[in-house]
Amino acid sequence: MAKKNKKKILYIVLDGLPDGRYALRELGGKTPLEAADTPNLDLLAERGKTGLMHTVRKGIAPESDVAVISILGYNPVLYYTGRGPLESFAAGLDIKPGQLALRANFATKGTGREILDRRVGRNLSTEEASALCKEINSRLKLDSVPATFRFKNTIGHRAVLVIRSTPHKLSGEITNTDPAYGREGILGVALEEGSYPNQVQLARPLNRCNDMKAASLAALLVNEFTVKSSEILKDSPVNKARRSRRCKPANLILLRDAGDRLPRFPNIERKFGKKFACLADMPVESGIALLTGMDVVKIPPPTTDPKKDYALRVKKSLEALRKYDAIYVHIKGPDIYGHDGDGIGKKKSIEAIDRFYLGPVLNGIDLQDTVVAVTSDHSTPCRLRSHSDDPVPLVICGGPVKPDRIMSFSERACGKGALGEINGPQLMPAIVRYSLSPAG
Repeated sequence: MAKKNKKKILYIVLDGLPDGRYALRELGGKTPLEAADTPNLDLLAERGKTGLMHTVRKGIAPESDVAVISILGYNPVLYYTGRGPLESFAAGLDIKPGQLALRANFATKGTGREILDRRVGRNLSTEEASALCKEINSRLKLDSVPATFRFKNTIGHRAVLVIRSTPHKLSGEITNTDPAYGREGILGVALEEGSYPNQVQLARPLNRCNDMKAASLAALLVNEFTVKSSEILKDSPVNKARRSRRCKPANLILLRDAGDRLPRFPNIERKFGKKFACLADMPVESGIALLTGMDVVKIPPPTTDPKKDYALRVKKSLEALRKYDAIYVHIKGPDIYGHDGDGIGKKKSIEAIDRFYLGPVLNGIDLQDTVVAVTSDHSTPCRLRSHSDDPVPLVICGGPVKPDRIMSFSERACGKGALGEINGPQLMPAIVRYSLSPAG
């Protein structure tokens, strides 16, 4: 019997990478991934096994957090407790059972409940967001129910909110005020643009929630926070300065994905026998990584200079590979352009990742001693400007993996690969098996 030889694992997730079945006229009837010049992704496909993956299960258009939990090998139905607790934890906020944690977006409100922009034009600086948070934390008081809160920005227009009510338990089983996201059972799902009213929603207890009183109190506090924070933001000096520069004001906070406790994941090292590190652009992936027992390698948020950003991520990835058995890398880039409906920008983003990250990383490793997996957490088609339920392309290469004669990495090409179609929780066990196996 052949002796097993353990290989390192480099597991790369490119956020919102594919467009699935939604090709673009401006790209000659191709998706941005098909149109992009990606010699390094294509090299991996040529030397590896390819396929498609439903990151949660067929028919689900997942949010990133649900998908990431799944593709790290955990059943999200068993472990998911909401995006709010994950991002709040990653932002350094303490969450006890019975407290309410939510993901927040600074947004731009029009007349009445109208939403003009869910992300403030994507140009709200972290410094501006910090100043707005400081105003809200110092001026806003919740009095519909005895409660305190902490509101904290993370990156750009993103923030988190934790509400605590000492005499009362609060439940995360409430609807979102952000109309772009819904729930399918316990899971958060992205809704297709145009399928929802572009208006701020009232938070309400979910149908068949387990504790109606705790959910009703939570919804009451969320709605109070939404109204009062909007009044404070309306006349904020930050927004007056933004208007003077003809920028959209951050005069609304949209809340979603509430949870009332942290998830309790089985430790990933005990589960798979590998010591993991994580490099992630966004807080939610870092939060998941920490809660599964990974070490998180700290990196600054992405800037407008991809060459510089990816050079740092290459350096940190190769350093982590020398120290750990496996590293999980989550790169945000393509998803932003998908949500903005910018096919040309998405193509360029994919090309930048291939050139400035994948190329140097592959040059820095020995594929015989490393199993490399590249995939995505969900599709974000530019035509939809939201997540879709399309499966994502997948390649596993290196170590003992034998190629399947697919010569390029794209939605259509990977659909012909030897891995076929799998569901998210199947991927991590497969990667680990290849890292231990003498034959692929």
